[in-house]
Amino acid sequence: MTTAQPFAFTEVPNHPGIFALMLEPNQGPMVVLDLALIQRIEASLRAVPKGAAGLILASGSPRVFIAGADLKQIEGLDVPALEAYLAYGQRVFGMLCGLPIPTVAAINGAALGGGLEIAMHCDGLVAAPAGPGKDGAPGRPYPIGLPEAGLCICPGWGGTNLLPARMDPAEAIRRTATGQTMTFDDAVRIQFVERVAPSHETAALLDTAARWLTANRLCVGARRDGRPLHWIGRLDRVNGIAQAFEGVKGEIDPAGQGGASGAVLKAVEAGLSEGWEAALRVERTELNRLRHTEAGRGAIRAFFEKSAKK
Repeated sequence: MTTAQPFAFTEVPNHPGIFALMLEPNQGPMVVLDLALIQRIEASLRAVPKGAAGLILASGSPRVFIAGADLKQIEGLDVPALEAYLAYGQRVFGMLCGLPIPTVAAINGAALGGGLEIAMHCDGLVAAPAGPGKDGAPGRPYPIGLPEAGLCICPGWGGTNLLPARMDPAEAIRRTATGQTMTFDDAVRIQFVERVAPSHETAALLDTAARWLTANRLCVGARRDGRPLHWIGRLDRVNGIAQAFEGVKGEIDPAGQGGASGAVLKAVEAGLSEGWEAALRVERTELNRLRHTEAGRGAIRAFFEKSAKK
């Protein structure tokens, strides 16, 4: 059990028993999933207030929900260490699915990679429009998605099996296999998020999230197995997603994105045929393999170089 300091819980005004878990920025103004942050999330999920009726996972960053995993930290891990790190993150994210209360992610900005994966472990997704840009102009729609394949790696915290259960499954698999993200506007248009806040203000977003929790307080009954409410193996969607997978897998070159496309297909197939735990195992194995290929090392190195020039 971690000895990390849990984040503070705040009861949402006018919604008794609904608590917000606000993640604090840990890299400048951004929230980035590194080991220390995951440890604090674990400590927080062990400290959910007694009597809580619902939990909102929210971000204290002004423009980013969670920017994704800390690639610099991942880059320094050898094969056994990366395996352990990924397995630990999977266990912590999975704690959201074991809570006896409904959960919702309140997305207020970019939700990428691991950031979207932890959000999709929640029962619901609500989102706020982007805040104003420079000089009061409308803000640009922020990105949402799983961009890992663009770095010649694959998701490692369940994303391959979560995204197809929340949108058109064929489109989700295509996007994950190529690393193509969507925007907030796209997410609203395809109803990827259940509700949209009336403004970017934190109070409005938390109120919207709390209202969703109240309206969906019984959803926990559908995930008594401790797995995400929305994943491709649920009985009400497995056949449709399996059919979509069979239709789309022939369009995707397994060697694409340095082999990342094939890893995504393998993880989806494992989830459909063998179950949630098998899919997570494939993600860990494939991400570890891809991370240590020349394509994976080169793509991540190029990402760092591009970021340094901004």
